[in-house]
Amino acid sequence: MAIRIMTDSGSDISQATAKRWGIHVFALPVRFGNEEFLDDVTLSADGLYRRMINTGEIPRTSRVPSYIYEMAFAEAVAAGDTVICITLSSGMSDCYQSACAAAEKFGDRVSVVDSLNVCASQFALVRYAEGLSRMGKTHTEIVQRLERDKRRLHVISYVDTLEYIYKGGQLNLLQALTGGILRIKPVITADEEGKVRILGQASGRANAFKIFTQSVEDAGGIDFSLPVCMSYSGLSDENMQEYMRREAALFEEKENRFHRSRFGPTVGTYAGPGAFAIGFFHKRIASFS
Repeated sequence: MAIRIMTDSGSDISQATAKRWGIHVFALPVRFGNEEFLDDVTLSADGLYRRMINTGEIPRTSRVPSYIYEMAFAEAVAAGDTVICITLSSGMSDCYQSACAAAEKFGDRVSVVDSLNVCASQFALVRYAEGLSRMGKTHTEIVQRLERDKRRLHVISYVDTLEYIYKGGQLNLLQALTGGILRIKPVITADEEGKVRILGQASGRANAFKIFTQSVEDAGGIDFSLPVCMSYSGLSDENMQEYMRREAALFEEKENRFHRSRFGPTVGTYAGPGAFAIGFFHKRIASFS
């Protein structure tokens, strides 16, 4: 009997990486008008960003349907395995509710964990679960660790504009107006309920980068002994590379200690081009042991 780790494309774990890790990634539907695609299956990240940049169209995402989860869970259980499914934050998507509905008929053979996070931090939590599984931890032990340690997980993100997040429905009007959608460079996070929250705002990149670094420190600093992920959006990682050059001390001699990824269509829909994020566990967390 094996433990199958599953997640969704809100984690920005590509299908190629998922295959390499031996996990399953459910692709969220992404719609441009009446056209529907599947994240990293029928719509690539390049395809998303080029269409957004060239046409000005802003797509929409929707949850993974319950029957899709149910089919994957049923196949795993029929093979004698158990499932741990780590979903995109319930504060940003209905994927958690959809997965829970599908899991009901399988009892304790399927556990659904609400990451309360997205993109780089969801990526880190999934990698954490996969690592615990490789270490031989039991299904129950892994779920308990995930539920405990996700409260010490953080995502800090720089975005060029709040426009995409607001138009995608992930930010209320008051927050958007306070943020001054078109004028500022915001730094955002996922709050304790897994909803988008503005941490700070600046009139230019340099000041936004300072807010980004201060936000990482305020969260408790990065524990590089556990999974860390840096992620970017768009056709270039220029903003992320510029930040890493300015804050070289934070990443000095740690180039091999964190994963790099790109926002896929699910998260890129709301971040737009030019964003980057870091997902990490703060230093007060227990180790893998």
